[in-house]
Amino acid sequence: MTPKTTLRAALLSGLFSFLGLASAQSADLTVGANIGNVPWEFQDASGKVTGFEVDLVNEIAKRLGKSVEFVNTPFNGLFPAVQSGRINMAISSITITEKRLESVSFAQPYYDSDQSLTATEKSGITGLTGMDGKVVGVDTGSTGDMWAEKHKQEYKFGDIRRFEGLSPAMLDLVAGRIDGYISDIPALLYYVKDKPELKVVERIPTGEKYSIMFNKGDPLATQVNEVITALKGEGYIAKLHETWFGAKAEDTTSTVKVLDMPKGR
Repeated sequence: MTPKTTLRAALLSGLFSFLGLASAQSADLTVGANIGNVPWEFQDASGKVTGFEVDLVNEIAKRLGKSVEFVNTPFNGLFPAVQSGRINMAISSITITEKRLESVSFAQPYYDSDQSLTATEKSGITGLTGMDGKVVGVDTGSTGDMWAEKHKQEYKFGDIRRFEGLSPAMLDLVAGRIDGYISDIPALLYYVKDKPELKVVERIPTGEKYSIMFNKGDPLATQVNEVITALKGEGYIAKLHETWFGAKAEDTTSTVKVLDMPKGR
């Protein structure tokens, strides 16, 4: 690539970014999302952004009488974007943690989850014990990333490689550039259900709960929390669960139960 071509590409990239930001700023609510996070937020065959959390946010915006715009943002970029006010809220199966509550706010959770390890059928890997000396993939800054780093010595991972979403990680997994991929179990179960060459080989219990993230102390968090309470009462979120996962949500989960809004220290 020549210097002139590089300059032209940089100028075009900047223009597209500006146009995307201008479009987002024209909406009442700007929502950051790591598009490609199946089945939570991704593009369908027509290019439309869809998914469990997209449906949920669209309904919340409708109840609040506001327009909404989704901005594709790498997972790790969601935190500074919401804290700086570049976006009003963030989704991408974001886990509520005590550490995160120190700097951001969350509405009440709407999904209970765990992590999982996925491998190819031909690899012969049947669980974490088979990852000795192997390369594991994770999503940058995710709960799976933190879990893998914490347990790297225990399971003797040869290396940890970081990705921006499920799709590029799966490409590397199938190509043999990584040996296993650790990420949210609902996304992986959804992804591999029609792909016999891939298999979720182990559930990793973490007690995660997903929610929408806001800047610390933003009043919008309370407003959204109230709408989520109403949607749970109407059974709307439980219906979303059936639509996207093909199974009924258990009454004991945060998909059905109304819970308190998480509070940090």
